[in-house]
Amino acid sequence: MRKHVKGNVSWVGYMDWELESFHGDEYSIDNGSSQNAYLIEEEKVVLMDTVWTPHRFDFVENLRKEIDLKKIDIIVVNHGECDHSGSLTAIMDEVPGTPIYCTASAVKSIEGQFGKRGWDFHVVKTGDSLDIGNGKRLIFVEMKMLHWPDSMATFLTGDNVLFSMDAFGQHYSVEELYADLADQGVLWREAMKYYANILNPFSPVLLKKLKEMEGFNLDIEMVAPAHGAIWRKDPTQIIRKYAEWADAYQEDQVTVAYDTMWEGTAKIAHAISEEVHRQSPNTVVKVFNIAKADKNDIMTEVFKSKAICVGSPTVVGRILSSVAGWMEMLGQLRFRNKRAAAFGCYGWSGESVRILQEKLREAGFDVIDENVRSNWNPEEGDLAQVPALVRALLPEQEVEQPSAVADEKPSRYACTVCGHVYDPEEGDPDSGIPPGTPFESLPDDWSCPVCGVNKSMFKKMDH
Repeated sequence: MRKHVKGNVSWVGYMDWELESFHGDEYSIDNGSSQNAYLIEEEKVVLMDTVWTPHRFDFVENLRKEIDLKKIDIIVVNHGECDHSGSLTAIMDEVPGTPIYCTASAVKSIEGQFGKRGWDFHVVKTGDSLDIGNGKRLIFVEMKMLHWPDSMATFLTGDNVLFSMDAFGQHYSVEELYADLADQGVLWREAMKYYANILNPFSPVLLKKLKEMEGFNLDIEMVAPAHGAIWRKDPTQIIRKYAEWADAYQEDQVTVAYDTMWEGTAKIAHAISEEVHRQSPNTVVKVFNIAKADKNDIMTEVFKSKAICVGSPTVVGRILSSVAGWMEMLGQLRFRNKRAAAFGCYGWSGESVRILQEKLREAGFDVIDENVRSNWNPEEGDLAQVPALVRALLPEQEVEQPSAVADEKPSRYACTVCGHVYDPEEGDPDSGIPPGTPFESLPDDWSCPVCGVNKSMFKKMDH
């Protein structure tokens, strides 16, 4: 059934609660998804996108219950991928001759998937517009490589709705339709996962497109993506977040990803994790076994990280197939401004660390030379290499290095009036200052117990 969006705009898509994977098995679905199509009923009736091919007959029948299909004047295809165009064949059987508005590349992708059927394509480009009556227009904005060459967004004037296609979406079923009604933890986790695993390779393009859209001065009051929830309260929050994510995003986090045969490589992985925490206690550390964890979830954590460590034992002169496949995906996602290190065990030849380093460089990471390469199971000498690896991996200014300064006694201060020395180890019990209180922690109204002057009259003593 239709759901009201705004003005004469309705949602007429499909809530896919049972979906478990997407793009084949490349993307895991944890909270369902939606294929969002929209109906605009002004003087002209516009169908904005359709739904995935398996649901095409349900889509047409549900739409038929809401409107006389013959009243559809215009079909807009923002993106030719079959989760959005997959019902075109069914709907066009009902309304043959209806003009289809899309980019030139979309004509190629639609005809490539469904054959040349003689449909009435109207090719549009950025800045083109279409009058749909009642003082409202559709303005088209090409979104090339976000994430296909044929992608575009459509802006509805008057209601000021941006139909943003795959940008700004999530694979998340929200029956309530709107982002502000969704579980916020799930919403933002799914939004980041979606960006990290689908849109991150095109971050440089996205930054340019966002700049270009600023120049259009569009008064966006709602962002209606092709998947997931619609943004209506502070709708540009997701646009601002995309600008942040696209700018070589990272948090204070290190992700360790590995697979292991006989637990030796796993031991190194956990030793690295513990050492990161020891050297930089505020840094978040995530550890994943690549063969057991969800690959998209790992990639989302890599997206958040400033550095990663990847490990595999050597197998017949190569690396484990689980790690090799994951590394291929890592390269596809084109992460930027992140450091990386490699580690692993071997029995006979020991090529895995070198192979991992090469693949990490190919994937665009700043790979450090330090590594842990252990013959058979890691022994004390192997694990002794972990601290150096971590020091090289973390930005120097963020690492809490053990030093003589950290072990020094707190400084003593002398009164410049009477010469009384405040010793932090002794404190000032008569004034309620317990032993162990640094001079810097003394209350502002504390005074010299001998001459009574304020603490500002004390001077730090050399040790």
